[in-house]
Amino acid sequence: MFTATSATRQHHLSPPSEKGKAHNVIETRLWLEEHDWLYRLLRSEDNVSPTFRFPDLISASVSLVFTHQDAPCRIFRFLGTELVLRPPETPRRRESMWRHQYQLLLDLQRSPANRHPNPKFQLDQLTTACVALCRAEDGSGAGILRQARRNMAERSHPGRNSPPG
Repeated sequence: MFTATSATRQHHLSPPSEKGKAHNVIETRLWLEEHDWLYRLLRSEDNVSPTFRFPDLISASVSLVFTHQDAPCRIFRFLGTELVLRPPETPRRRESMWRHQYQLLLDLQRSPANRHPNPKFQLDQLTTACVALCRAEDGSGAGILRQARRNMAERSHPGRNSPPG
């Protein structure tokens, strides 16, 4: 006698750890100038073994900026002196970042520095600021690739510190 499995059970062939991964990535937008720079880093010969993708590179940029004690000041200084001078209709590209780094930016977006009487900046502007600050600090992107490795190690072992590097 043959038994048939229901169609709903057949669709869940991936391991349980794979099912939740889609929820670990959050969509954001990135202004074109910073997107193009990250795209060049993505395609560079330095981005190998493993080859990091946009969620890794954007998240590494956010992580790097937040290693500084004055990260919020740096971000809002960039937004208030440089990004604000760009045309508001500047094109943006839709990309993703890891949830942990999104949470850092969400907390910043909800902070008093982003409330009345100060201007209100959106997630795409905060994300763009982090990439722009990393680019200004190290145009080669080597620091972003190193941080992407650290972030990957931290995601692989939640609750443990990543190896030094």
